[in-house]
Amino acid sequence: MAKIKKGDLVVVISGRDRGKQGRVLEVVKDSDRIVVEGVQRVTKHVKAGQTNRGTRTGGIETVEAPIHVSNVMLVDPETKQGTRVGYRTEEIERDGRTRTVRVRVAKRSGKDI
Repeated sequence: MAKIKKGDLVVVISGRDRGKQGRVLEVVKDSDRIVVEGVQRVTKHVKAGQTNRGTRTGGIETVEAPIHVSNVMLVDPETKQGTRVGYRTEEIERDGRTRTVRVRVAKRSGKDI
């Protein structure tokens, strides 16, 4: 199970953007990388083209590049600092049946995230 998911608030712990916080925009599972809003911004040259209306596209754009998941840490909502994440199972009873659900836990504060 992935510890970091889309929409999570993370802090960068290594690299040139160390200390920056941002939301996860995309998770690339096969290469263990994530795209974080406002982090690892690179310039990308886009080839000029035309749309159906006749307007020209292309030029130099600034986009977020993927960063490895080992270089980020989940942010605890209470302390607003990076924290390690664990899991625990929780039994939920619905319609007479019990179901085990995984719940993320911030290790530093011991609270659910």
